[in-house]
Amino acid sequence: MGAAPAGGVEAPRKTGVSQIAPGVKYWHFDIPASRGTTRAHVLDVNLRDTRTSVGLLYPGEVGARSAVSALADGAGAVGGINGDFFNISETQHPGVEATGAPVGPAVARGHALKGAVPNGQRFGPAMPPGVTTEAVLGVGFDGRARLDSLRLEGQVRIGQTRLPLGGLNQYALPVGSVGAFTSDWGRTSRVRSTCGTDTNRGAPCSTDTHEVTVRGGRVVESAGTPGSGPVAAGSTVLVGREAGAQELRKLSVGDRVHVWHRLVAAESRTPLRFALGGYPVLRGGAPLPGLDTVTSAVRTAAGISDNGRRLLLLSLDGSPEFRTGLTIAEVADTLRGLGAQDGFSLDGGGSSTLVSSATLVARAPGAEAVTVRNNPSGGTERPVANGIGVFSRG
Repeated sequence: MGAAPAGGVEAPRKTGVSQIAPGVKYWHFDIPASRGTTRAHVLDVNLRDTRTSVGLLYPGEVGARSAVSALADGAGAVGGINGDFFNISETQHPGVEATGAPVGPAVARGHALKGAVPNGQRFGPAMPPGVTTEAVLGVGFDGRARLDSLRLEGQVRIGQTRLPLGGLNQYALPVGSVGAFTSDWGRTSRVRSTCGTDTNRGAPCSTDTHEVTVRGGRVVESAGTPGSGPVAAGSTVLVGREAGAQELRKLSVGDRVHVWHRLVAAESRTPLRFALGGYPVLRGGAPLPGLDTVTSAVRTAAGISDNGRRLLLLSLDGSPEFRTGLTIAEVADTLRGLGAQDGFSLDGGGSSTLVSSATLVARAPGAEAVTVRNNPSGGTERPVANGIGVFSRG
């Protein structure tokens, strides 16, 4: 069973409770926080109900963005919230296209879409000590929600040479590495992947780059700089920077190249059917040490209880009377007060480092489209990289 509310954390007084679909309820409640009262909107998902499931909402391409309501309607979801932090701005790299791609790993229907960017390349507020960009919220094929870390494993084999794969469909590659881009990436430029360093997102773009296109196990194209445009199904574009670029320059059209990759759940070793990035704030009913107790903002988060069989999707209201929001420490306490054992912070809005608005959408019984249940802090929905969709067969 879920953890009981800890001392000093009161269970909320639920308002506007409605049954959205079998196993899915919507409600909201007010929180007397340190900077003033804020309002939280919740989708309460019972994963024990075999008619109910959750999955990744995304625009069909890693390097793209869309509003949560459009993503939910397009996927036939009965509800959802925005997801991971993402690459929204490139003011430090004039002329470089922002990709819109998320920071962390992403898995859709058991298929690995992308890996995590280096820690120093992430967007969003500081993570708790010891947490990395590989952190995910996911649901396994066993139907249980869990927190985990997804590590990219992969290799580029060129004759007797073995190169470790440094990235999969990522807007930032580790210095000196080779990254793979597949048709999942989309048509967005791959130049951003060679900008910044592992510790400094704003560092200049590398001037030592190369890319090759592999199809049918052979090199079919080679270029001195990363390109753009769709990657054909069955093809892989390898982008190298520094030492990685030097290795790729050795290749000629017709050379044999073998590429493989997978995402591995580092903690549970259990394959995930769905996963997206963010960072944990609550583990085993206890807030993580070092959570921010100062900066209040409009937030989105998820809580897990009932041994992974219940998922609470929470988004704060961004209307003027509630815009003071919560600190990350208060988010952890709020999730604990809801009975969550584990909690995960997602992208939000209201602080200087967070530019997308927290959004929660739900479909009223019999309605053809979802509606936004909270008030986004920007007044309207902003396009996001991905989100969590709630689905019902009822």
